[in-house]
Amino acid sequence: MKKITPDEVRIFSKYIYDISKIALDQSKAYLIESRLSELLKAQNCSSFYELYQRAKADLTKSLEKKIIDKITTKETYFFRDNRPFELLQHKILPDLIDMRTTKSSNFFPISIRIWSAACSTGQEIYSIAIVIKELLPALTKYNIKILGTDISNTAIAQASYGVFNKFEIERGLTHDKLEKYFIPFKDKWKVKDELRAMVSFSKHNLMFPFTHIGKFDIIFCRNVGIYFNIEDRKKLFNKIADVLAQDGYLIIGATESLTNVCSGFEPKRALKSVYYQFKK
Repeated sequence: MKKITPDEVRIFSKYIYDISKIALDQSKAYLIESRLSELLKAQNCSSFYELYQRAKADLTKSLEKKIIDKITTKETYFFRDNRPFELLQHKILPDLIDMRTTKSSNFFPISIRIWSAACSTGQEIYSIAIVIKELLPALTKYNIKILGTDISNTAIAQASYGVFNKFEIERGLTHDKLEKYFIPFKDKWKVKDELRAMVSFSKHNLMFPFTHIGKFDIIFCRNVGIYFNIEDRKKLFNKIADVLAQDGYLIIGATESLTNVCSGFEPKRALKSVYYQFKK
């Protein structure tokens, strides 16, 4: 594997920050090196600096998109850190449905919008859909929309396709849920249509404005802020605050905190988990 020099790390760190706001430094040299080595070889580049030059010169931005895909590939699996999904099933959704029921007319279905920010290849968003189906087998009384967004074209394409290999399926998905919500597809597994119909996907850079995506009752933004510097983290969660319903719920990563990041939120605890709501 071609070694990346300190100067190339500095150049690529700035370039990656400029196109994605992901903050990398010299301590992430191996990450840049390992994630981009395959692309380096595919482009027949003799150095990481040459790869950078080609990306900057590419007016189609296709190489830039490939670099983003490589750098933003994240660890994900079904029902990752299971507690947020238990919290969703046993606390957040029941409470939200109770609140919405008291406000709605019997003539209209109860509307709930959920956003999985940085959804990667879709495991999180399909886990959310499974929780909803388990809690609400008959969805005729509800109008539930789940949106998944990610900066990576490749991740969004796989998530939208809804097909997972044996390794991906076995990470977090129980046999009963596999049988219930997936069908065999060649040598892989495909999400059933009833689950796929509940979700939609689109490409979105979280540093761009959120004006086009509307309001949400529940937002999952787990293990995302850790990739940004403190100022960009503040911008991110203040923008999230703008699209969260006043009585909505925000779920972030187990090791993350909004202390000194977004003063509008306060942490709340239930079922050994933490979620955030607006301060009252």
